[in-house]
Amino acid sequence: MKKALLGIVVVIIVIAGGYAIFHKSSPAATTGSATKAQTPAVNDAIVITKNDSTLGQYLADPSGRALYTYAADSSGVSNCTGSCLATWPAYQAKGSTTNLPSGIGTITRTDNGQLQYTYMGKPLYYFASDSNGQVTGNNVENFQIAKPSAASAAPATAAPSTSPSSNSSSGYPY
Repeated sequence: MKKALLGIVVVIIVIAGGYAIFHKSSPAATTGSATKAQTPAVNDAIVITKNDSTLGQYLADPSGRALYTYAADSSGVSNCTGSCLATWPAYQAKGSTTNLPSGIGTITRTDNGQLQYTYMGKPLYYFASDSNGQVTGNNVENFQIAKPSAASAAPATAAPSTSPSSNSSSGYPY
C-alpha cells in the first residue's frame, strides 16, 4: 500500500511539475507581446479633413479649427514671426511627433525653438479671428487655407505629392 501511495504522489508531482512548466508564459511570448505593445500606432489625430461649400475640403486640427499655410514660407521654414504670430498663431506640436500621418511633419521654429506642424513641408497656422468651423482667413495677408493633396486621398503606399490640390475628395483624416 505504501508503494502504491508513493507511486501516486510521484505521478501527481510529475503531472503538476509538467503542467507548471508547459503552462508558464514563455519568454518568447512575453517578448512578442511587449514588442507589439511598444510599436506605436500612427498618430492621425493631428489633422482632420473638413468640408466647406465654397472652398471644398480643407485641413483642420482635431477640434475643427481651420489650418492655413503662408505663401512667404518655404518648405520647412516659417517666415511668420513677431507680430505675424499674433494674428497667425503657429499650430504647435504638443504631443508625440513620431509616426505622423502621411504629409505631416514638424519644424523647430528659429524664433522660439517650439515645434510647429507642417503639411507637405509648409508650416501650419491658425487665424486668430476664426472660431471652430469658421474659415475667414483664406487669402488674407498671403495666407491660404491648407488643402489636402491628391496623395493623401490615395492609399497609404502612394508617394506624397509636393503641391496641394484644391479638388481632393479624400475621406481620410489627413
